[in-house]
Amino acid sequence: MKCIIIDDEKLAREVLSVLILKSEKLVLLEQFSNAIDAIKYLNVNKVDLIFLDIHMPNFSGFDFVQTIKNPPKVILVTIDKNFALEAFNYNCITDYLIKPIVEERFIKAINRITIKRENPLVPLNPFDSSVKEIYINIDKRLIKIEISAINFIQANGDYILIKTEGTNFTVHTTLKKIEDKLPKNSFLKIHRSYIINVNKIIDIQDSTVLIGKDLIPVSKNNRPILMESINLL
Repeated sequence: MKCIIIDDEKLAREVLSVLILKSEKLVLLEQFSNAIDAIKYLNVNKVDLIFLDIHMPNFSGFDFVQTIKNPPKVILVTIDKNFALEAFNYNCITDYLIKPIVEERFIKAINRITIKRENPLVPLNPFDSSVKEIYINIDKRLIKIEISAINFIQANGDYILIKTEGTNFTVHTTLKKIEDKLPKNSFLKIHRSYIINVNKIIDIQDSTVLIGKDLIPVSKNNRPILMESINLL
């Protein structure tokens, strides 16, 4: 994959350059200390992947993504994990690396993209399976939710309801965006309006599942997928 680096920190660019050069899957075309020069480069050159810093003077990483038409895959590189929630809003962002970058984590990010390129049907989750929590934005506050505590998620127009063991949260986003971020081995869409934590299922009937005290509908098309996901004797 042809890639570029956009980061205003020289040391960060050097670290990424070393990791990229060690990878047989990547070819480093160019590196930039600012987003403006990178945009000019992309106007005449095609790349497959961008390593993008969020915090850059005058023009942030998110400003950059919004400016580019049909952007390639992007891996965010930053010292601030609290921007993970905002990354939900960009389909091109495939992963989120925290500085200082650990080589093992870097390799996982690249492998995930490679698998997706070879098999487009494989979901591309921008959060590593080891991540145990997500952050949601409520009244300009970032609130941490333990993923294991989520019972189910319900769509309601431009909002979703996240129901946990103790509290309910309403967030301005779509079911599709959060579906792409959740661990595929634990969360399953069983209806056009519902994603459930399969580990929380108490009972399954023909067209519903019981989680806590909530009966959740199961669509006819999704029922076979649900039955395949459980450990059925």
